[in-house]
Amino acid sequence: MRARRLGIVGCLAFLAALSLGAASADAATIVALGASNTFGKGVARNQAYPAQLEAILRAKGLNVRIVNAGINGDTTEGMLQRLDRAVPNGTRAVILQPGGNDRRKGSPDRTADIQSRLSARGIKVIMLANGMLGGLPHQPDGVHLTPEGYHMLAEQLASQVSGAIGR
Repeated sequence: MRARRLGIVGCLAFLAALSLGAASADAATIVALGASNTFGKGVARNQAYPAQLEAILRAKGLNVRIVNAGINGDTTEGMLQRLDRAVPNGTRAVILQPGGNDRRKGSPDRTADIQSRLSARGIKVIMLANGMLGGLPHQPDGVHLTPEGYHMLAEQLASQVSGAIGR
């Protein structure tokens, strides 16, 4: 009897995975491009805002896939250099979080160049300014958000993202 139940559960899990795979194939791709607060420094990958944002939007019935293209310590120059690899054709929107590494590393701010290249490709840009992180719960370093802070940020971004992809 137990083996039969496990077999049924296994079949149901397989069917769910198949339907999720089919849904994912048609999902609107959104890329979160940025530095450590996009990557989710100091938290598990599923606690970073891109993963939490995807879960929030899916819970609202939107078929989306959020790609986390955040790299700790990255500058906008680095983001610009990896833009074509990080943002594949067919991407509907990019959440751009320049961070504070340009100023800290004495690197030029290439945000406008990134926005221009994405716009030329027909990709909508949602700016995640550093000011959006103020007032949210931070880790002891005072720079990176806690899992709760990332969740609050994802909640703030959800309506902008759904509006940008027209859903």
